[in-house]
This record gives sequence, structure tokens and C-alpha cells, in this order.
Amino acid sequence: MPITVLVVDDSGFFRRRVCELLETDPRLKAIGTASNGREAVEKTLELKPDVITMDYEMPVMDGISAVREIMAKQPTPVLMFSSLTHEGARVTLDALEAGAVDYLPKNFEDISRNTEKMAKVLCDRVITVARSRSSAAPVVSRGYQPRQPGRDPHREETKASGVERSRLQDRIANRREEARKKQEQQQAQRAEAKASLVAAPKPKARPRHFSLVMIGTSTGGPMALQTVLTRLPANFPAPLVLVQHMPSTFTGAFAERLNSLCKIQVKEAEDGDLLRPGLALLAPGGKQLMIDKRNGGSVRVLPGDDRLNYKPCADVTFGSAAKVYPGKVLAVVLTGMGADGREGARMLKETGSVVWAQDEASSVIYGMPMAVAKANIAEEIINLADIADKLTSDVT
Repeated sequence: MPITVLVVDDSGFFRRRVCELLETDPRLKAIGTASNGREAVEKTLELKPDVITMDYEMPVMDGISAVREIMAKQPTPVLMFSSLTHEGARVTLDALEAGAVDYLPKNFEDISRNTEKMAKVLCDRVITVARSRSSAAPVVSRGYQPRQPGRDPHREETKASGVERSRLQDRIANRREEARKKQEQQQAQRAEAKASLVAAPKPKARPRHFSLVMIGTSTGGPMALQTVLTRLPANFPAPLVLVQHMPSTFTGAFAERLNSLCKIQVKEAEDGDLLRPGLALLAPGGKQLMIDKRNGGSVRVLPGDDRLNYKPCADVTFGSAAKVYPGKVLAVVLTGMGADGREGARMLKETGSVVWAQDEASSVIYGMPMAVAKANIAEEIINLADIADKLTSDVT
């Protein structure tokens, strides 16, 4: 059954083109369109699509207001279209905070001419966004055992008489005692199995000095980073480096947003910036950020390498830190599609550094953290809501 998509844009040309591109993938089906935010809300309630593609600037009701109302009435994964400008970045970040899952640049030239490439990018992104709706299967106690059919002792009792009845009563009493013991045993087994499904509380980790804390993330990352960083104290004792997959026109606006919300300082990294406690440096989009040991610890911002899928790339940044601060880095891998960060985290772990990964339940897309967890690189798997407190308590 194909993933159903509602296409929302005030441009008739753009709506038709997006629908045409979606129809190139048999896994997708455009089931409706809307020309403004109010109509988008109404169509969402009527059609219940799996995914919505949403423009921001529309008459009657803008895209952000529409996303907020949709999330309140019929929560649905939303893919925003955004202009590649500073203002477009700001608006997109507002949309993500309102509940949108991800975004794509809105480029009329690309969508008009480069059909094959644009179709693949759009369809792959819609499918990724659709996956964000999935949730973990309910936990079933492994201790449960189905009741076994057997004879009814009361029926036997009614058929017996005299000595036979006395003997039968003894057998019934024995059976009842056996059944009681078996029931107690099964209850104990269920309790034991249930306890085994819940991770035993680990002894509280001793605070440890880290020369650097690094966070890598992608889809769902902007709000995940905001959740973590806004809860860190102004005197956080370690420098931070952030790697978020994001276009070059977005990272500056994102750093400004975080800086306005956080107690710590956040800025888009520039070549030569020094690493210092209470400062988070965000890797610029379209480039690579590497850790340098000069000047007591700094960053190098280098041109993006076309051989790499991600610019910035968490593997590159993590790997460089493994060489500069062996055994002294704490790396955290948050929500995101793909496996970026896994190999860099492996390099860090091999030097004695510590790696954490976000858990599946709190991830928008359980790709990057899953790759680290499945490779047995992560020392701990942590819910997003707990990461800031753990950073505060474990880092000195």
C-alpha cells in the first residue's frame, strides 16, 4: 500500500509538479492538494494522509500556523519547503518547532528542469519523513505461558462416591496444591521476565573530565539539539562541538537561534575558533569541521569534500577529535537518517573515549543512533529528555 501525500502550496504550478514527481515512485501516491493553510487543515482531517508537503508563505493561513493546527487536531508528519535564505532558515526552524519533521529547499529552477534528480530527492525524503510516524512494538512479557487444557476436577468429584470419592478428594487437594504452586511459580517467572525487560539501574557514573563534548545529528536534530542545549548551565565545564546536517544558509540562523535560547554561548564555527568551556561551536553547512590541537584546542573549517555525502560530516569531525584528544572525548549521537557518526565514534571508542546514543523511543528517525548502538559502540542508550541532566552530572 503506497504512502499517501497531501501537497500544500499556493502555486498551482508547484502543486502539479510535486504531484508529478511523487507519482514517479510506486511507493508514493498524491491523494490531494491544498492552496492555503486553512484548506490544508481541512484536507488533512478529511483525507488523513501519511505525509504532508507544506509551503510556508500562503494566503488565508501560513504554513507554520497550519502545522500547529494539524499537530493539535490530526498529527501528521510534515515536510516543509523552504527558501535557501537566512529568513527562509528562520521560518523553517519555526516550522520544525511547531512540529514539522524535516525540510527541503524550494527551488523552482530545479523542480522545473532536473526531473530525475529532484524526483529522487523528494521521494526519498518523503519516505524518510513517513517513517517518523512509526513507534516501537508493545512489550510483551516473556514469562507468560498459555494455560494448558485439562480435566475439570469438579466434574470428577461429582462422579465419585464412597472410598473412591475420598481418594479423589485427596487427589483433587494435591492437584490444587500443585496448581497453586505452579501459579506462584508462573507469577514469579512473569515478574522476573518483566524485570528483565527493564534495564537494571546502573550505578551512577562518577563525574569525569572530558576535554571535549561532541554531538552529531541529522533529521530531527534541530529540535533535539535545542532540547539538550537549552538545559545546560552557563558554566558547563567542557567545550562543545555540534555537527548537524544542514545547508550553509541555515547553520548561521540556527546558531543564532540556539544562542538566544541557551544559557551557554552558541555560534557558527569559524576557522581558528578556540575551544573553551561553555561555548558550543556549530559546524558550518557545506563545509567540514576538524579539531586541531593548536592554541590549546581549536577548530579548522575546511571546504566540503564532494566525495563525502555529508557536509558537515560527523565521522570527519569525530575522527579528528580522536587524534587530538585520545580518551578524553564524550560523543553523543542523536536522531538522524543513515549511519554518519558510527565510524568516527568507533575511532573515539578505540582511544578510550565515551560514546552515548539517543534511544529509539525519543528519536524522530532512529538511523544514526541505531547504527552506533548495533555496532556496540555506545556505552549508554539514553532518552532525549535525560541527556542534558546526564551531561551536567557526568561531565566535569
